[in-house]
Amino acid sequence: MSPPNPIPFSEPPYLCGLPSPYYTPSHLKWQKACRAFLEEHFLPYAMDWECEGTVPAHVFQTFAKHNMLIPNLPAPLPVQWLKKLGIHDILGAVKVEEWDYLHTGIYIDEMARSGLAGPSGSLTVGMAFGVPPLIKFGNPELQSRFLPDLLTGKKRACIAITEPSAGSDVANISTTATKSSDGQSYILTGTKKWITNGIWSDYACMAVRTGSPDSGPAGLSLLMVPLKNQPGVTMRRLKPSGQITAGTTFINLDDVHVPVSNLIGTEGLGMKYIMMNFNHERLSIAVGATRQARRALSAAFEYCLKREAFGKSLIEQPVVRHRLAKAGAELESMSAWVEQFLYQMVHLPPKEADTRLGGLTALAKAKAGLVLNECAQCAVLLFGGSGYTTTGQGEIAERIYREVMGIRIPGGSEDVMLDLAVRQLARNYQAHTEKIMERPRGGAKL
Repeated sequence: MSPPNPIPFSEPPYLCGLPSPYYTPSHLKWQKACRAFLEEHFLPYAMDWECEGTVPAHVFQTFAKHNMLIPNLPAPLPVQWLKKLGIHDILGAVKVEEWDYLHTGIYIDEMARSGLAGPSGSLTVGMAFGVPPLIKFGNPELQSRFLPDLLTGKKRACIAITEPSAGSDVANISTTATKSSDGQSYILTGTKKWITNGIWSDYACMAVRTGSPDSGPAGLSLLMVPLKNQPGVTMRRLKPSGQITAGTTFINLDDVHVPVSNLIGTEGLGMKYIMMNFNHERLSIAVGATRQARRALSAAFEYCLKREAFGKSLIEQPVVRHRLAKAGAELESMSAWVEQFLYQMVHLPPKEADTRLGGLTALAKAKAGLVLNECAQCAVLLFGGSGYTTTGQGEIAERIYREVMGIRIPGGSEDVMLDLAVRQLARNYQAHTEKIMERPRGGAKL
């Protein structure tokens, strides 16, 4: 395993020998094991895979074999299910019952060290966002049918929420799921777009409208929808600007019959389940984007140390140092917030975390996109022409800058996230105020 990179901004402070209140020996042991695994099986090849457009299928199987898909699940892990399947630890470094959100954060951070979200996303997104609703809200019978193959990587799932006319506006989903005449099936009609990992998935955890067209969020439900070799399902890959290897997919549903028994949780509670699932998704995006920003800025810093212009190195130019300093301040502030956030997730009960951190999760996701934009733009400008070229020494800066909008839009677009954050914070304040007003006034108890 390679030592921490000494180039400024390359690593989070705790890996640079600086003290941290967050990381225990368990976290440090996991970080070393995780990095060693990824440096052997993933990081050296990520750029080549992204250039080729696809991560080879055997890589997913390697991750599954070593239980390296499991870290994508929200903490705490589904220990009972994992042990039932013979999964007791991850890489021999962490027992599944000891896993917490700081372990999760380390995994996401290490996966993003390539600077590219596509190769990691091709392996992780389905497990991270498509499987958790089944774990959290699925009944035992539904879990027993799907979880054994999904948790072991024998089958793949994706999360299918977005539609051509309903992205961040989830309540506007129009894909319909109407009951068959015998009441045994839902019949699905509609389209899903920009579905990450969809093209390789056996199943989709899909948001559908089981209520009337005007039922709004109360008419939404979640279903486990078979995709492969399923009559009425057609899929094709889309090619976005960045994250090409992530398998962005368009799904068409033409009278697709899905057993009623594939309903996740309760009909009509889909919106609630989706919103709770979004918290993990947005926090994961924030952690990964922060590492991408590190990769971009540290690459620019390293370049400025050796590149000469006007008779001296770029790092000797005050204007260059000023640009690096502004981006670096944004990066380290975001990094500190992310670590604090993960620590809070470890120590707050899940229900309280959903309430108190839900709005802040949206804010963190939006801010991470802005920080990535600042750092990636800084990198491209300092690399100059090399940063505007898809090959050569500025290739990484060009690639990361191309992926910025893939952070600022998916998972809830930036403006929607900023508005949502403030609305939820205001709602929490109002609830707190009302609770105080309901308290009995002072005086002797009768």
